[in-house]
Amino acid sequence: MIMDDEEMVREVVQEILFRRGYEVLSAKDGHEALELYQEAKEAGAPIDLIIMDLTIPGGMGGKDAVEKIHELDPQAKVIVSSGYSNDPVMANFGEYGFLGAMVKPFQMQELVEIISKIIAS
Repeated sequence: MIMDDEEMVREVVQEILFRRGYEVLSAKDGHEALELYQEAKEAGAPIDLIIMDLTIPGGMGGKDAVEKIHELDPQAKVIVSSGYSNDPVMANFGEYGFLGAMVKPFQMQELVEIISKIIAS
């Protein structure tokens, strides 16, 4: 799943990952991501990985959403994404419950590599 407030980011990431054989859901904020995650879990088709935008203006961003996701599933695999590379969450992503961090704009190869690494772990 990709969670980002920018529709273009969601569409581009979704297309890149679809071409690599992944099925991708998208959410515009943390509330929608939680809802989709819960629905997928209940349907017996759990989400393997979530990429969450750290900052969602007017909505729940990655820092709060990752906590709620981990309440639903402590083993959830979540990557944080942000254009603010100097944010403390980006520098210390593990302390906030994330398994990886990607600074926007990220390259396609970087995206595929981190996803492959985390899913395999």
